[in-house]
Amino acid sequence: MNRLVIIGAGGHGKVLADNALKNGYTDICFVDDRAEGKCMEFPIVGTSADIEKMNDGKTDFVIGIGNNSVRKKIAQTYDVNWVSLIHPSAQIAVNVSVGRGTVVMAGAVINACAMVGAHCIINTRAVIEHDNVIEDYVHISPN
Repeated sequence: MNRLVIIGAGGHGKVLADNALKNGYTDICFVDDRAEGKCMEFPIVGTSADIEKMNDGKTDFVIGIGNNSVRKKIAQTYDVNWVSLIHPSAQIAVNVSVGRGTVVMAGAVINACAMVGAHCIINTRAVIEHDNVIEDYVHISPN
């Protein structure tokens, strides 16, 4: 599996690291403009200024920042391989579409014919019912 770079080493980034492990990633690191050293057991390898240098075509990226407008700005700034992370305990109907860069947390439910945009956060135990459309960069809160 590819290397995963999580942009943002705060609380949301930590949850994404756990989600990534459960999705089979073993080579995980962070970039963060305000932190250095490690986040959990994973290295913080640089800042946002280093993102383009890390974009080697083999590396996956996900944004670990909860603020919708900041997440949007980052997503629109960098042309990298944005991946979606869907926690194995999430329940996703077969005919749901999930945009790139979106993260779906533990216990979330997305029911039939729902559409979820790009770079969204579907947080822990959130529910999106049938036929709903969630626009890009939206955060659906826990429970």
